[in-house]
Parts: sequence; structure tokens; C-alpha cells
Amino acid sequence: MNEVSTNLDLESRRATPWLILTTILWGGSFVFNKIGFREIPPVTFLFLRFLLAACMMALVCLPRLRGLNRMILKRGGMVGIALTAANLSFVIGVSGTSATRAGFLNNLFVLVVPLFCYLFWRDRVDRLTFAGLCLAVSGIIALAAGGGFSRGDIFSTVCALFIALHIISVSKVLSSGDDVYLITLVQFTTVTIIGGLLVLILPQPAFHMGPVSAGALFYCALFPTVICFTLQNTFQRYTTPTRASLIYTLDPVWSMLGGFALLGERLGLWEAFGCALVFSSVVIPLAVKLMAERRALRLYLDQQQF
Repeated sequence: MNEVSTNLDLESRRATPWLILTTILWGGSFVFNKIGFREIPPVTFLFLRFLLAACMMALVCLPRLRGLNRMILKRGGMVGIALTAANLSFVIGVSGTSATRAGFLNNLFVLVVPLFCYLFWRDRVDRLTFAGLCLAVSGIIALAAGGGFSRGDIFSTVCALFIALHIISVSKVLSSGDDVYLITLVQFTTVTIIGGLLVLILPQPAFHMGPVSAGALFYCALFPTVICFTLQNTFQRYTTPTRASLIYTLDPVWSMLGGFALLGERLGLWEAFGCALVFSSVVIPLAVKLMAERRALRLYLDQQQF
């Protein structure tokens, strides 16, 4: 059993650097979205990003396209609608607030997932999660006290709800036998179709795409979309959900550093305090759960030796 435990820890260690890389790429998307929005309207940027990502994913899936069937289209489309809602609220949120604030508010999805599971399926919400929710609310109040709570902040918070719904829909709708790559392609295509319809329906200002905004668009299509989905689907299976969630809390750290370095963003005292509370509301419950997992594993291994 000790050998099994060692192998599990080794696999988790191998997965950790790749999952950290996904957080760096995701954190960068906050900054590069804001750079792209300087020339491209947010909804148009969303449409172009996923159109480009869908084309890239289609090239990856060329050998697999024969496996595309009605069930994959149905399941991928359902999950794709949730992904559309998450990304639409994301671009509206990021366009109306700082990359730093949006990053910390988006990260609340870690707490929202168990809350939704309780509301819809009556899964128990433990005390740690409840305490985290209370800390998160306190952090949002501090953010509002430090610089108001703008339309962008509201949409960034709503985005956390839709990210949670997307995560839950993936676990509830998709089957373990589904081709992950084809499902991802259908998701990207769904976002592209809905985004294209929104561009046609909603009045979009004229725009000029320069080299900087084109580079930001390419980054967002390739790295936090195609590559991050692939890395997450490949390596997250080798670690526990708690460990993965703890790693993903690094997202707002990278968005904050990117906002400081590339956008010149700065936080006031209350804003910094609010972001720290929101970050703590996610990290503290996850860290305690991770330690509990390790204790339970050690206890199990000790019992197996007798």
C-alpha cells in the first residue's frame, strides 16, 4: 500500500506543474482580454476568440471527426451553453473593472459549486465552505467600500456563478466514455454560434484590429482556451479535486501581477483587503480539506499494515 501511495503522490507531483501552467495562462487571459478590448468590442472579441479556437480545435480533432455523433453534439451543446454564459459575463465583467478585481471575483466559483450542489441536489455544505462564503461576502463588501461595486464587478461575480454551472454541467451531463476532444470542439463551436448571433443582433461599434489587439486575440484563443482545456483534461485526473482546486486559486494572483506589470493597475487599501479576504475565502477551506485528505490517507495506509 505504501508503494501505491508513493505512485499516487508521484503522479500528482507530475501533474502539478502542468496545472500551475494552466493557471498562468488563464490569469494572462484577464490582461490580454483588456488589451484586446482597447480596439475590439467585448462581444465581438468573444466571437472571434472562440471562432479561432474552434478552428484550431477542429484541426486537432481531424482524426476523430468520424466519432462525432448526435449524443456528443447534444451533450457538448448543453455544456457549451453554460460555457457561453460564463464567457459572455466574463468579457462584460473584465471590460468594466480591473483585471485584478475580476480575477479575484471570478475565483469565487470554487465556493459556488458546493452551494449549487446543495440547492439543486441537497448535497451537504460543510462548515468550512460556509465559513468561506462568509469571508467572500466580507471581501466583496470591502471591495465595494474601496472603490464602489461597478457594473463590471457585478458581471465578474455573476461569471463565477456561470463558471460553477459549467463545471457542474460537465460532471452531470457528460459521460466518462465521451471523446473529450470532440466534446471540447462542440463546446467551442456552440460559443462561436451564439457569439456570432449576438454580434448580428446587438449593435456593435466599428473597430480596427491592430497588431496588438490581434496578438491579444490569438493569445486568448490558443493559450487559455485550446491549450488550457487540453492540459486540464489531460492532467487533472492524476490529482484530487481538492488539490486541483487549490492550484486553480493561483489564477487571480497571475491576473493581479499581470495587471500591475502590463496595465499599470494599482489597488487601494480597502480593495487590497477585499481581494485578500476573497482569496482567503477560497484558499483556507481548500487547504484545510487537503490536510484532512492527507490525514485520512495516512490513517487508511496505517490500518492496511495490520
